[in-house]
Amino acid sequence: MLGGIKGMLLTMVSTIKGFRSPVTVQYPNEHLPIQPRYMGFPALTWDEKVGEPWCTGCMVCIRNCPTLCMSATMMDNPLQQDGKSHRRKIVDSFEINLNRCILCGICVEVCNFDAIVMSHEHEMSTYERNGDRVDLIGLLEMGKRYQKETAWVPPSVLAKEAAAKAKKAEEQEAKEPVQEGSS
Repeated sequence: MLGGIKGMLLTMVSTIKGFRSPVTVQYPNEHLPIQPRYMGFPALTWDEKVGEPWCTGCMVCIRNCPTLCMSATMMDNPLQQDGKSHRRKIVDSFEINLNRCILCGICVEVCNFDAIVMSHEHEMSTYERNGDRVDLIGLLEMGKRYQKETAWVPPSVLAKEAAAKAKKAEEQEAKEPVQEGSS
């Protein structure tokens, strides 16, 4: 019985607080801020240093997608032939059917090149049946917006920096003389 009274009291308190400051927003007119870890639709990332997409068109993400909502083709990288890029292949076309995507994030997890991210894009509905098919240009634009908003750094670069920092700390410890305890 005491638990029921506590529950009723809690409900009354939260109801009174709700009258003072509403918890919801008037959605089409007001928007809540997007949280940093929000997973929206997939987007392709852009390599600013080289000036090309990170995607090589290896199709690992496509093979692992449970809904088969992606398709891609690859081509030889002209920048690699000029010596400006280390990628031999690069994506030629890429398309995602956002109506079929279930936002699972498997494509991001299996990508070996940091080429695909779950962006913050979420309001992309249309009145057309196949209106949510996004091609390479659209995916790269979404990715560039995401990279700019979040100051995105490729996870492989972060891992290399962390390893270098750990190695430097280890070398620092090795240089310091070992002090023996006095008795």
